[in-house]
Amino acid sequence: MTQVPQKPTVDGLEAKWSQRWETDGVYRFDRTATRDQVFSIDTPPPTVSGSLHMGHVFSYTHTDTIARYRRMAGDEVFYPMGWDDNGLPTERRVQNYFGVRCDPTLPYDENFLPPSDGGDATAVEARGELAISRRNFIDLCHVLTATDEHAFEALWRQLGLSVDWSMTYATIDERCQRVAQRAFLENLERGEAYQIEAPSLWDVTFGTAVAQAELEDRERPGAYHRISFRRTNSAGGGHSRTNSAGGGHSRTNSAGGGHSCTNSAGPANSVEIETTRPELLAACVALVAHPDDERYQPLFGTTVTTPLFGVEVPVLAHKLAEPDKGTGIAMICTFGDTTDVTWWRELELPVRAIVDRRGRVVTEPPPAIATPAGLAAYERIAGKTMFSARAESVAMLGETSELIGEPRNITHAVKFFEKGDRPLEIVTSRQWYIRNGGRDEELRDALIDRGSEMTWHPPYMQSRYTNWIEGLNGDWLISRQRYFGVPIPLWYPLDDAGEPVWERPLVPDDRALPVDPSSDAPAGFDDSARGAPGGFIGDHDVMDTWATSSLTPQIACGWSEDADLWERTYPMDMRPQAHDIIRTWLFSTAVRSHLAHGAAPWRHCALSGWILDPDRKKMSKSKGNVVTPTDLLDTYGADAVRYWAANGRPGTDTAFDEGQMKIGRRLAIKLLNAAKFALTLAGDAADEGGSRPDEPVSNALDAALLAGLADLVRATTDAFGLFDYARALERTEQFFWQFTDNYIELVKGRAHGGRGAEAAADAHRTLTVALDTLLRLFAPFLPFVTEEIWSWWRDGSIHAAGWPSAEDLTALASSDHSGALSVTAAVLSEVRRAKTEAKRSLRVPADHVTVTASAADIALLELTRNDLVDAGRIGDLSLRADGSVARPEVAVVLGDED
Repeated sequence: MTQVPQKPTVDGLEAKWSQRWETDGVYRFDRTATRDQVFSIDTPPPTVSGSLHMGHVFSYTHTDTIARYRRMAGDEVFYPMGWDDNGLPTERRVQNYFGVRCDPTLPYDENFLPPSDGGDATAVEARGELAISRRNFIDLCHVLTATDEHAFEALWRQLGLSVDWSMTYATIDERCQRVAQRAFLENLERGEAYQIEAPSLWDVTFGTAVAQAELEDRERPGAYHRISFRRTNSAGGGHSRTNSAGGGHSRTNSAGGGHSCTNSAGPANSVEIETTRPELLAACVALVAHPDDERYQPLFGTTVTTPLFGVEVPVLAHKLAEPDKGTGIAMICTFGDTTDVTWWRELELPVRAIVDRRGRVVTEPPPAIATPAGLAAYERIAGKTMFSARAESVAMLGETSELIGEPRNITHAVKFFEKGDRPLEIVTSRQWYIRNGGRDEELRDALIDRGSEMTWHPPYMQSRYTNWIEGLNGDWLISRQRYFGVPIPLWYPLDDAGEPVWERPLVPDDRALPVDPSSDAPAGFDDSARGAPGGFIGDHDVMDTWATSSLTPQIACGWSEDADLWERTYPMDMRPQAHDIIRTWLFSTAVRSHLAHGAAPWRHCALSGWILDPDRKKMSKSKGNVVTPTDLLDTYGADAVRYWAANGRPGTDTAFDEGQMKIGRRLAIKLLNAAKFALTLAGDAADEGGSRPDEPVSNALDAALLAGLADLVRATTDAFGLFDYARALERTEQFFWQFTDNYIELVKGRAHGGRGAEAAADAHRTLTVALDTLLRLFAPFLPFVTEEIWSWWRDGSIHAAGWPSAEDLTALASSDHSGALSVTAAVLSEVRRAKTEAKRSLRVPADHVTVTASAADIALLELTRNDLVDAGRIGDLSLRADGSVARPEVAVVLGDED
């Protein structure tokens, strides 16, 4: 029985319906569904390190509209939520919130309690940082992430995400750790994971290695220094060959201050180079020029002596050298940037590293520096930061007259860790890698092919995936020297001298997972053997957060843990995410799926754009320009905020616009009022007619509306099929305003019984069907207000109802009068315009209205005459056919005011 409230409101709907949905299990996944009935979504697990912002609301709303549509279209939707709660962002938040610092040398304190002043920045600053053990620090991470996760879930529920909350996971929970460690051990067993000591990008602030995918270029001031190397006129030993490796790439990749140095022959007994990093002269191992550069071809195979330090180094050829940059010949140091690493590897050069993990010059000089003058020069930079070492090196070069002219100031791109605030350095360290095609052409091509197995929305985003793979210059570094993460599940035996035997790692039994080698002992040992000769050491590193996040399909679908769920949900149907993490999350997930399962992890990739601030800059916490959603949700309501988000086109960056939320709120209120009006008019017909009345309507205006609805359903269905939720919303909203502004106004009189019971019945039936259809079409976007209206006259949830059928709507229309509504509405609009321009009330009758139009339009107006007369309060309506008239011409004679 229809029960319409006296004063319907959008306020309070979130709390009312989110609780009801959870109680009734509306979004609970049905595990009896077969794989062909399931639509599975690889939901992005947001980073739990503070608060969600409007960028999250934007993209997660897009996902939810697709999920709701697929559910109504008949799929069993698998839609879990995860929390990405390990890694640097969480560590930083814990450090700042509690005012603590992790010191792995401290013992675990079983009685340690979280600082009572946590969250009080003033109190924390006053007392200073507390040093705590690694285990105590990890415990605090768990405490704070649990609090954040609770707040995140509450906000997602308020927004109306239709996820199955019973299937929530956290990337640091025991099950996820077990899956991540098991996947790593399988990579190791198949030879896809390997450990080497090699140069790696290093963030000195966080004290950890950084992967290529986590880099970003930032413009920083610098200076070119022209420096003179003395020629020795001796052959360069085994380095006289020309090495053309590098595929002809011409880029210079500057890490940590931009080592992009270039050179030129000066006087006959010297070679001049230009470098932005003179502090690395002590690490110089060669000079290099392009093999086709005629200026330097006579020097290939000879040697020069480094300024200040007097070390003899060869002059070599390589295609990565850029003849047109600076002096055309470059100083190779170990290591100033990633190009140095390429040259070092391909030219088989020695290592002469001088930068430590703190970003300072190591105290012991490289063995190659042996002269008294060289040792004295090194003493002056030993222990200094790179900045201070640079200033000291420039001063010394001036003293020895090896600095040519004044430094030339420039601005150049410098490599940073995306979460860091100091330039990266390259240090030699032992790290774990997973093969990703960066050094394997066959694997690279296979991963590119995997991209073609996915359908991209929008399609052009696939090129970003392909371009990233083609630009890789190394494998995926997955180990991190941090604390709160999934531990590398390995130990290493110690020989009789207590040295680790790296090539024979001790692997845990699968049944023991997850393990923490820093506190657990391997099988056959107890903890007394830790660090002792003949004993073992545990791997202290944790996995990169992407090494776990890259397994979200495996985690969500129950790989190796729940075979039944795995068979019903994998490969997944949809990966929604932002376009800026194609290179990280999307690509790394494709790598893991390819290596483990020989398949693409999903069928569809749906990409969202960024949210931009008023200055058209991306909103991000690091820029300090984010807007948090809580106040907006409270002010405008979830449906209004979702309306704003759903207007953002797939893959397109969208400006934050509070005005759109105001429009969304007005739309929700209008939907309430239109529904109340329609259902009140329809009366019992709303209950009896349902969405599929027994017989078609006969009125031309009603038939035209239903035909238009059928077209709308086809259009929105096609749009959702292309994952274009914005187009579906746009078309539905346009039709809704036509329905309220035109159709309802035209049928009011008939619906009230002014043209008899049979005519009223058609109006009631059409109002009912139109409202039913529009509510279903709006449901993915405005879930709360549509559920509220549905409850006035329908059983169950609208979100469990079927998607409307265009065929049923077409069958309900007795004939094709699709143009009747538009032409009639156009004439009504002109009649009202005349009254408004005459400053008369719309209730004032029009004594006489003459419409001149084409014969086809006149025929339609004859069919809708009664509705037009009633709505326009027209006394006498004359219709004249004229083939020369393109659009109806309306002449109005108004009656008296009284």
